[in-house]
Amino acid sequence: MAFACLCLWGATRPAKVYLFGFASSFNDSTVYFTEIQQLDSVYIESKTKFLFSRENYSNQLREHLQQEGVKTPTCVTCFALKKKDIDKKYARLRKKYSANGKFIVKEVKQPGFRYEAIKPDE
Repeated sequence: MAFACLCLWGATRPAKVYLFGFASSFNDSTVYFTEIQQLDSVYIESKTKFLFSRENYSNQLREHLQQEGVKTPTCVTCFALKKKDIDKKYARLRKKYSANGKFIVKEVKQPGFRYEAIKPDE
């Protein structure tokens, strides 16, 4: 029975991942970056290699920013299994929004915001 449930979810055993969040709004030029965080109990979908329930990680960031007064944030959560890979993704995105001065870049720091691992229902 447990095997059948895991196949339906497509999730493997918990893995350690590194992730960060990015948010922007179409109403202004402010963008938000979380710090890179390590989570130890994250499920990865075996077929797609995406985070299990990945939209809920972005929803965590969205809810936090809305509580801080950001009206309509559009949020994305990026992840990698290796620290060097997430560092590259973070640096590339950060450079894109910092380079030309068109955007106001704000930090979303810990402990104010911390991702919570999403677990499949058992």
